[in-house]
Amino acid sequence: MARPIWTGTLSFGLLNVPVSLMSGERKVDLQFRMLDSRDRKPIRFERVNADTGEEVPWKDIVKAYEYDKGSYVVLEESDIKSAAPESHETVEVESFVDAGQIDPRYYEKPYLLVPAKKAEKGYVLLRETLRSTGKVGIARVVVRTREYLCAVMPHDDALVLMILRYPQELVDPEDYKLPSGSLSEYRISSKETAMAEQLIKSMAGEWKPDDYHDEFRERLQTLLTKRIKSKGGTTKVEDEPATPHDATTNVVDFMSLLQKSLDAKKRTPAKKSAAVSKVVKKAPAKKAAKTAKPTTKASKATKKATKRSTTRKAG
Repeated sequence: MARPIWTGTLSFGLLNVPVSLMSGERKVDLQFRMLDSRDRKPIRFERVNADTGEEVPWKDIVKAYEYDKGSYVVLEESDIKSAAPESHETVEVESFVDAGQIDPRYYEKPYLLVPAKKAEKGYVLLRETLRSTGKVGIARVVVRTREYLCAVMPHDDALVLMILRYPQELVDPEDYKLPSGSLSEYRISSKETAMAEQLIKSMAGEWKPDDYHDEFRERLQTLLTKRIKSKGGTTKVEDEPATPHDATTNVVDFMSLLQKSLDAKKRTPAKKSAAVSKVVKKAPAKKAAKTAKPTTKASKATKKATKRSTTRKAG
């Protein structure tokens, strides 16, 4: 059973709902250890003094801010505690906003708010009111020693607390050179737009997150399982051939690619990208056809040379 990160209250107006803050994500990344390749022994990372090379114990380590090259301001634990917010056990909703107003880039990390016993009424009241009004609560919460901006929103039977990024944590798109202006500036015709819209409609479906898996992790897990079953867990396993995915899209081919995609969608379910696979498969086929011609000429030339040598020998 997972342990709560903290136990406190969810506060909005004069209502306080006792809740537990639970993690809303599960880490599934494979964890690796660094080994010495010569004897397969684990590598230990030590904290050493940059000048003396001596190891420094944790009790002698302090936190500091480097404000200039080689110049530091040391912060004591008391300094950090004094800067930390006082409220550690309250999710205090400050306002309610339309859910659609929040840019998806602000969402960072999910948590689940679980009501305490006999606190279900206030929990359900807030959840269903948020659902019926289409609002989310904007609040602040302290997780460990840091204060976060967050959004409280309904999801099925749960109230989800979503940690939000602050504006200064987001990169302004204007920092990059991005294409702007009208479609005509990029010579995009109305026919191309119509075909693109038709293609999107043909590929439309319901969002089913269970249909998607971390394929890289699954393949890596399979490889590790094979390696563990082999001698000593260190034998190399034959890599499976990779699927080619380096086909490029040329601007000139927009219309033909869109048409091929639409045609393919009429024959196959929208779930599989048959259009992409067709483009990938056709390119190597043409190259193979071109390279096959010189081989045929070479074989003919070889046959002629063999006939000449045979005639000379007979003479």
